[in-house]
Amino acid sequence: MATVARSRLLQLTKLQSTIFSQTFNPSQSRLGTKVLRQRLRGRTLAAYYPRRSATVGDLLKGFKRFGLEGWDEEQLDREEKVAVAKIRGKGAPKKIRTKEGGSTNISTNISTNISVITSLRTKISTNISITTL
Repeated sequence: MATVARSRLLQLTKLQSTIFSQTFNPSQSRLGTKVLRQRLRGRTLAAYYPRRSATVGDLLKGFKRFGLEGWDEEQLDREEKVAVAKIRGKGAPKKIRTKEGGSTNISTNISTNISVITSLRTKISTNISITTL
């Protein structure tokens, strides 16, 4: 059986790719043409979540422009539930504040607490040593 020359096979694949509207890739490298030929998915991904509709809070903000007032029963129920939980002692804990008045992270609170504890220990140990003399 006779073997076909590589150049003839390349010519055949080039002709085949032009006939079937495919890219000619003789080195068989990965070009990503399969992904690039697919339809774009931007609109379908953007439409995955439903559009935001008007809420009661939005309506109340609109009422304020005209000098009207209203209430959101769900918000009032939530605030009442939080108040009842706080009375029972089940509410959220207070935020930790520093001496400067701003909120702080845990590491600075721990370092200040450790310094306070060590200063108290030294005071206590000096008081104990003075009283024992």
